[in-house]
Amino acid sequence: MTSSDLPYWKLSSFYLFYFSTLGALIPYWGLYLQSLGFSAAEIGELIAILALTKLIAPNIWGWVADYTGKGMWVVRITSLLALLSFSLLLWVQNYLALALVMALFSFFWNASLPQFEAVTFSHLGKNSHAYGRIRLWGSLGFIFLVVLLGPLLDRFGVETLPWIVLWLFVLLWLSSLLVPEAPASDHSSSVASLWSVLKQPKVVALLLACFLLQASHGPYYVFYSIYLEQASYSKTVIGLLWALGVVAEIGVFLWASQLLRRFHLGKLLALSLFLTALRWLLIAYFVEVQVVLLFAQLLHAASFGLYHLVAISFIHRFFVGRHQGRGQAIYASVSFGAGGAVGSYFAGQFWQPWGAELTFLVAGGVALLAALVAYWGLLSRDEFVLSVKSKGNP
Repeated sequence: MTSSDLPYWKLSSFYLFYFSTLGALIPYWGLYLQSLGFSAAEIGELIAILALTKLIAPNIWGWVADYTGKGMWVVRITSLLALLSFSLLLWVQNYLALALVMALFSFFWNASLPQFEAVTFSHLGKNSHAYGRIRLWGSLGFIFLVVLLGPLLDRFGVETLPWIVLWLFVLLWLSSLLVPEAPASDHSSSVASLWSVLKQPKVVALLLACFLLQASHGPYYVFYSIYLEQASYSKTVIGLLWALGVVAEIGVFLWASQLLRRFHLGKLLALSLFLTALRWLLIAYFVEVQVVLLFAQLLHAASFGLYHLVAISFIHRFFVGRHQGRGQAIYASVSFGAGGAVGSYFAGQFWQPWGAELTFLVAGGVALLAALVAYWGLLSRDEFVLSVKSKGNP
């Protein structure tokens, strides 16, 4: 981490502004849509669009990055296009126009992070265990924004949110201009086709567990702030609760090196998913008990911090050489894309007829299923073996 050839602060700055943008959108975008008069079902559908574009965008841009070998060029151009397309949201407020513009800007925005992850790991090289100390700056950016925006929106109104997000996109694009291209990947380590990697049982188990885990987050990402507001929490307190979860996440990133060296990745992933199931149950039934709610937020250390740390380590191990960019894209598409879209959509459909408690209870069941998939599919200490070993394979 102290090597002069590692652009630590340049890499960290992109994470800082990317997750600052996320810190403005995830906790507060549902409240902004609610202020425009949309129903719970419509809010779920609109937020699902942000996840749906992750099914397509990362794979398209991942192919471009792998084909050209210019990952940072992809990050820069998609960050700029996300900025330009998001600016259209300043003038649209009806359902159809919002849906179209959200699909457009998120198509570019969702493409940048998977490729930047690949760039970061390429810069780290054999020091991939140090990823957490770069990624933690994203968590710090998220915390800063959710804490800052709570009182700001209480004072000036949630209608100011699009302007704030727009300026964050400006900073994100500017930070992308600072990061150099990563060293070229050694494609000789890619001994099989992408399909040969994807059909491996461990890869299937990992992607299925990731999909289920992100689907379980649907009620949280779409309705948690609304749920808290209905329970008489102010926007300031809501922001602090979101921030508390990310503070716990930072603790995991700080200990990333030790965790990855001492424990089996499969065990860590299964543990994170079991704790996620517990978190949703606590939120479902104890939203008015502040001590329990605080503990549930601390479990964000498991439901995102530990989960993401382990999942991205698996992806880096399974998808090597020329498959690195598309591996990150597939992970983003299956988990945050498909899982996030399914979770957001069904959360919107269930929220009013079923109620908050039952919706979060279902989310807990989905997270528990993810834990079982990870336990049975990834706990083996057997090494990952490609079914196609010939280096002559395309």
